[in-house]
Amino acid sequence: MVRKIKWIFLTALFLLLVAVGYYTYAFLHFANNIQAKPDNTKLFSGITAQNTTKVSETYTPPKWEGKQRVNVLLLGGDSRGLKKNEIPRSDTLMVASIDPITKKAYLFSILRDTYVKIPGYGDDRINSALALGGPNLAMRTVGDLLGIPIQYYVYTDFKGFIALVDAIDGIDIEVEKDMKYSDSEDGHEYDINLKKGMQHLNGKTALQYVRFRHDALSDFARTERQRKFIQAVAEKMQSTSSLIKLPRILNSVDPYIETNLTTTDMLKLGSLGYEAKASGMVSEQIPPSELLIEKRVGGADVLSVNRDKLQSYIKALFEDRDPSLSPNQVPATKDHGKGGTNNSKTTNGSAVLSSTPKTGSVHN
Repeated sequence: MVRKIKWIFLTALFLLLVAVGYYTYAFLHFANNIQAKPDNTKLFSGITAQNTTKVSETYTPPKWEGKQRVNVLLLGGDSRGLKKNEIPRSDTLMVASIDPITKKAYLFSILRDTYVKIPGYGDDRINSALALGGPNLAMRTVGDLLGIPIQYYVYTDFKGFIALVDAIDGIDIEVEKDMKYSDSEDGHEYDINLKKGMQHLNGKTALQYVRFRHDALSDFARTERQRKFIQAVAEKMQSTSSLIKLPRILNSVDPYIETNLTTTDMLKLGSLGYEAKASGMVSEQIPPSELLIEKRVGGADVLSVNRDKLQSYIKALFEDRDPSLSPNQVPATKDHGKGGTNNSKTTNGSAVLSSTPKTGSVHN
């Protein structure tokens, strides 16, 4: 009996070691493949051929020691129709921010037509920064706008997004309205055709959901859907079933992701991300509707914002204050400005409509 128990124990120990070894190998293999290397970046090698400046070439992202807030720029690129080594504009810009002390997470989606100063290049739409100077310039530009240090970036494209959603077996989400759009330029590969109601979205239909912007609310509603979807993905990634399938998930997205996170950084950030429950995430559009300024530049409509006011707004959010009040003002009620179980900012429809860019001012 003792021998049998000993044999069972040793077998279980062996299987545990094999499992740990498998997960460790899968993670290290993934981490090594997606890390951007100065002499061999798999997605941004073409940036050397661009008209780069000293600003983008010498900028070094601030280091994260693990004790201060960490900010990660999430870049989604649209690489359709690009020539070899040509760098895409960022179709999606988001910042994920986590306070390691409070474990509170924030997700900011930046309207891609926000007109900002791009260091070394002057004023332009913020989604141009990636194409002009690569991820480092995009990080610097976003950091300057928000008034926070951006330590890391993670880049993927349509294929990477599809691979991730399929790897976690899709997402159940409420589609707010019928969504339909057809584009012959890409051979109808990325046409949009979704019906209103609760849907189980796979990779391709999920991409349709987060890309749709062909209505009166345009990019305003699109960025809100993106935040909603990313939060749903984060919640599913924290589930036990997804953790079990982690090696397969990592292997699926490996070819389509690039980041400046080191292996050590990934481990620290992964642990922190798991502790910061996605269900309590604060979600915001940047710039918020109340700070948007409509402008015309070169005959096109763009969105602008007072940078000082925006940075004060971000600071208030991080300090758990009502951004509409000055630091010396007292909220009308005790609970005013506190987030509940749903911390997503609801966009005011009339404000959005008055600030929505005119049709044709941005590309799809």
